Amino acid sequence: MPYTPILATLGYVFSPDRRKVLLVHRNARAGDAHLGKYNGLGGKLEPNEDIVTGIRREIREEAGIECSDLQLAGTVSWPGFGKNGEDWFGFLFRIFEFTGTPAKSNSEGTLDWFDLERVQELPLWDGDRWFLPIIFDFAAPPFHGLMPYHNGSPVGWTVQSAR
Repeated sequence: MPYTPILATLGYVFSPDRRKVLLVHRNARAGDAHLGKYNGLGGKLEPNEDIVTGIRREIREEAGIECSDLQLAGTVSWPGFGKNGEDWFGFLFRIFEFTGTPAKSNSEGTLDWFDLERVQELPLWDGDRWFLPIIFDFAAPPFHGLMPYHNGSPVGWTVQSAR
């Protein structure tokens, strides 16, 4: 059976000094599978949309800023991640430059800047704790991870470098 995941983008916007990252606190919608968690910005790709166009659109919609320096950090395959067991495949980006001032909130929750060394202390998806150190290592080569989920929790993590 072919693998037909939901395609998505996930972006991490860094402050100009690269010491902070912009995250959304998913606290605005009851019933949100991400309720209470902090996350990067992003979402599902739309039909006929490439991944760069998709992440730029998502960041514009969610934070009100325009991305000008993006780096593909890697990919993660999340079999079973969706609330009904759907498979997801994400393209993860580092965003180093942008124009505009980030919004304070959006329809999903509040946005704020966090020191990189404090992010692991926040309520995150358990699986994010495995790949965020790679995202925050700006010298790391592109990575490709596999993180199967079962009943809302990761059951493994394998990762390979593209180099």
